[in-house]
Amino acid sequence: MKALSQKRRHPLAAIALLLMGLLVTGGLYAVASTVNQAKATTSFSTNDAEEGGKLFAANCATCHGMGASGSKDGPSLVGVGAAAVDFQVGTGRMPMQMNGPQAYKKPAQFNEEQTHQLSAYVASLAPGPSIPEAGVLDEKGDAAAGGELFRVNCAMCHNAAAAGGALTRGKFAPALADVSGKHIYEAMVTGPQNMPVFNDANITPEGKRDIITFLKQIEANGSPGGADLGSLGPVSEGLFVWIAGLGVIIAFTIWLTSRTS
Repeated sequence: MKALSQKRRHPLAAIALLLMGLLVTGGLYAVASTVNQAKATTSFSTNDAEEGGKLFAANCATCHGMGASGSKDGPSLVGVGAAAVDFQVGTGRMPMQMNGPQAYKKPAQFNEEQTHQLSAYVASLAPGPSIPEAGVLDEKGDAAAGGELFRVNCAMCHNAAAAGGALTRGKFAPALADVSGKHIYEAMVTGPQNMPVFNDANITPEGKRDIITFLKQIEANGSPGGADLGSLGPVSEGLFVWIAGLGVIIAFTIWLTSRTS
């Protein structure tokens, strides 16, 4: 028993346990990565990836490097997943027109098939978030729950009415009207520009579905109270009333003075 106790207290025992733990963790991560990669690439064919690679070399490699490994002009795309490519290219943010603090939404330069092929190529490089399935984009979730999730997680940047807002150093959170449910979902799982990543541990797929339902509902409802004044809240509304009211008073005063004179 004494000899066994001494072996357990050997100074190398802790290192051996640490190495064993790292090996087990690495093995589990490798298995999980393989599963995720299979899920991320199931909707793509080998031909899609090959054609996407040609498009990438001709249009994207100048900034992102051959093999999407990155360069001084653009980050590596290895591991960003198909969802990131589908969002950035599908909304026209990529390719960028010029370097700046933020990529602007503009008409897409690639058609749907080409975007699919580019997504397939990047997805083939390493596991990453995949393009969402139609089930979470049906806009039939719980709008009330989605509104609560949006106000807690998104409204501080995008405004409670999803009208967008200014950030620092020339950056901004865009308005979410006229944005497809697919692109909203992809933005949540990939975190484009200054947006944080909301993975399934932060907001479940059902929660993301609820948020999309909420956004589409308020977009469809419009502004039942009349002009929304940018949906910036009581400050802008009060300022408008103050300026308009003061203007009316001044105009009325001038009219009265001109009549008495």
